[in-house]
Amino acid sequence: MQTRSLLGVFEEDATAISNYMNQLYQAMHRIYDAQNELSAATHLTSKLLKEYEKQRFPLGGDDEVMSSTLQQFSKVIDELSSCHAVLSTQLADAMMFPITQFKERDLKEILTLKEVFQIASNDHDAAINRYSRLSKKRENDKVKYEVTEDVYTSRKKQHQTMMHYFCALNTLQYKKKIALLEPLLGYMQAQISFFKMGSENLNDQLEEFLTNIGTSVQNVRREMDSDVETMQQTIEDLEVASDPLYVPDPDPTKFPVHRNLTRKAGYLNARNKTGLVSSTWDRQFYFTQGGNLMSQARGDVAGGLAMDIDNCSVMAVDCEDRRYCFQITSFDGKKSSILQAESKKDHEEWICTINNISKQIYLSENPEEIAARVNQSALEAVTPSPSFQQRHESLRPAGQSRPPTARTSSSGSLGSESTNLAALSLDSLVAPDTPIQFDIISPVCEDQSGQAKASGQGGRRTNPFGESGGGTKSETEESILHQLFIVRFLGSMEVKSDDNPDVVYETMRQILAARAIHNIFRMTESHLLVTCDCLKLIDPQTQVTRLTFPLPSVVLYATHQENKRLFGFVLRTSGGRSESNLSSVCYIFESNNEGEKICDSVGLAKQIALHAELDRRASEKQKEIERVKEKQQKELSKQKQIEKDLEEQSRLIAASSRPNQASSEGQFVVLSSSQSEESDLGEEGKKRESEA
Repeated sequence: MQTRSLLGVFEEDATAISNYMNQLYQAMHRIYDAQNELSAATHLTSKLLKEYEKQRFPLGGDDEVMSSTLQQFSKVIDELSSCHAVLSTQLADAMMFPITQFKERDLKEILTLKEVFQIASNDHDAAINRYSRLSKKRENDKVKYEVTEDVYTSRKKQHQTMMHYFCALNTLQYKKKIALLEPLLGYMQAQISFFKMGSENLNDQLEEFLTNIGTSVQNVRREMDSDVETMQQTIEDLEVASDPLYVPDPDPTKFPVHRNLTRKAGYLNARNKTGLVSSTWDRQFYFTQGGNLMSQARGDVAGGLAMDIDNCSVMAVDCEDRRYCFQITSFDGKKSSILQAESKKDHEEWICTINNISKQIYLSENPEEIAARVNQSALEAVTPSPSFQQRHESLRPAGQSRPPTARTSSSGSLGSESTNLAALSLDSLVAPDTPIQFDIISPVCEDQSGQAKASGQGGRRTNPFGESGGGTKSETEESILHQLFIVRFLGSMEVKSDDNPDVVYETMRQILAARAIHNIFRMTESHLLVTCDCLKLIDPQTQVTRLTFPLPSVVLYATHQENKRLFGFVLRTSGGRSESNLSSVCYIFESNNEGEKICDSVGLAKQIALHAELDRRASEKQKEIERVKEKQQKELSKQKQIEKDLEEQSRLIAASSRPNQASSEGQFVVLSSSQSEESDLGEEGKKRESEA
């Protein structure tokens, strides 16, 4: 029992040692793992510092001082990384190996011997029990021998196992001391070696380097604090100054509109069609770049091309009950965009800026100065809209002839600054000093004014449907084609060229831009009558002919490629500014989506007129041919008559001169006209001689 009690004490001690050593092993393993991680992290830090000079920071320039400093740090940290790697190896050999051996070998041996001793004790107890149950009445030698042999074997095995087990328990008391001291000794030796290597690497030169770097860091910190203080003061000043700008629609009296800009940027709402009627609005950042309008969505690094605004047209529009909307249409009419500004000021500035860019003012040396001149010229070029009574007075026959420069004088003089406007149009399609008319005024053409005087009708009523109005039948009523359209007059201006449809598009762009700049929205509505002889603008209420355009003078007509409501035509007239030269005026109208129909109708009228002219010329040519043939026929008849007379005279002469030559009768010689005349003269001379 004493042995068993003592064995229990030793086993309890072994269990306590095992638990403690497991905890100590985990702690030392944690040190080892941390050292490995520190070595790897130090090495990675050194590697990243070496790669700093290869980095391309968007805001960082080539700072050679910073690169060289980090390279120096990289070298030092790399040496420290090597020291940490050596320390990790020493910890693995001197600290982790002894405690791992004790844990995996000695403690496991104790546990194994304990189990074997328990099994041997159980076998011995079982053999003793069988031996004790041997019967003394029925003794069996064989059974007795087997039981005795079993007791012997089990007792011997238990004794041997017990001796090995007790020996291991006794030895454990020594091994636990070794297992505790050896790892600690190895740890301390490794640390001492590490610090020795550190003292060798971290010399006085490195300390001086670190001192300099510390001084530089303090200087940078002071500069940063100074800049932060300055920026904070700037922020406070901006907050006070920008307070009125926080209002979405600022007061235009405090913030005037800049109409001379050639560059602008800001947020706009863009209209995107999602169906036939429905649409969505997306808010994006827009900015101008040269002759392009760029857009940039939130999150994008750079902007993309939204539209080419060179030679484009821009005008204010009403769209889906939204304020401050304007439409940009490209020069070819293939693309248009509707945008919404945040305020009235932005709305007008965007329209003016895009209009200035469309005229390519940004290509000049002083774009703002030239834009100011152009806008001033546009202000002076606006023709004030006359009243209804003034329009009728202008249509009545005047007592004296209208001066050929009436339209120019009614619009105001442009002066010398108008030449700058002409220089800005690269295509040179518009006359340099021409004003823009926004209302219908009587034509300046001398032919039409002369016709009006001769007929005594300044504003004659016209029945557009061809019925006889007052018993007299006009040329329009005799025409084959009668088509009536409802149009609204947008404006007209004199142009240089009349052989290119671009002149119509350029005139549309300039007139729409001028209307948008000067906020002119009123339009005169008329009925446009298309016939084979002329185009007439008729007042829809009084049926008075406002303007008459002879069809042969309409040399060019076109509709807008994108906006089918817009169309225009160029009228070539005599007179104008120069009495000796022909002038061309482009008239722009708006219809109810019938621009193409009107152009087709004008084309049909010109074709009919052309065919009629060709038929007239063909009939005149046929009559001329018939007259020539008749004349030739008369000449031929006369020639035949002369030949007959000559033949008769020849026969008489032959009969008188050669009466005996009967054989020659019936044979005649056809003489030419000259020979006939000579023979006649000779015959007359002979007669005269015989008479004498």
